[in-house]
Amino acid sequence: MKTLMVFDFDDTVVDDNSDTWVIRCLPSNSLPDSVKNSYRKGHWTEFMGRVMNYIGDQKVSPERIRSVMETIPFTAGMTDLLTFISDHKSAIDCIVISDSNALFIDWILQASGLQTAVDRVFTNPAEFNELGYMEVRCHHSHDCERCPVNLCKRKVLQRYLSEQRAAGVEYRRVLYAGDGGNDLCPAACLGDRDVAMPRRGFALEKLLAKRGDGAPPSAKVVAWSSGADILEELKASMQS
Repeated sequence: MKTLMVFDFDDTVVDDNSDTWVIRCLPSNSLPDSVKNSYRKGHWTEFMGRVMNYIGDQKVSPERIRSVMETIPFTAGMTDLLTFISDHKSAIDCIVISDSNALFIDWILQASGLQTAVDRVFTNPAEFNELGYMEVRCHHSHDCERCPVNLCKRKVLQRYLSEQRAAGVEYRRVLYAGDGGNDLCPAACLGDRDVAMPRRGFALEKLLAKRGDGAPPSAKVVAWSSGADILEELKASMQS
């Protein structure tokens, strides 16, 4: 039986937020207040649509956007971790569940040469329209009150596991690595053989420490500071 490695992307695989990193493609490296102040809690994807529309209005080319996104740094130890996963695909499946978007994630992984480590990416669809503006759409609709309107990572993970089970693939263990509040919901559905891995010093670690409503009742919790910590736990999980 394989092990399933699940990653958030921003502030997990990469050491920054890809949605805010893109602002570096603007000459001023900043957004006007009219755009910045338009964000509504839980509606980040809609906000990013306005950000990308503003970037398009500034005549920033798709090539310029991509070149900027390819400079975002990976979190320490993460390239070694992804290389290990890529070298052990017979034993490890790997998916990304992210509130970023498909273009950003694909560009970043391809630029690093690490895209072979990741079997599936679940995120908000994105494409350039005929005017050269990047458009971002919601990943799905759902009824989870804890998650942003465009993405419930728990539903994505549960559906993936269900589809894999129907295809005859059962996982001996699921490891989930993330950092933010929207990673609590998927962490809460992990079983007693699984491992929830919050990034040390970030919101998910604090939320899991409370062990209150929505916290996983039985999954092992292992905080991490670098990809090396995750790799150590992954290797141990594969041997147990």
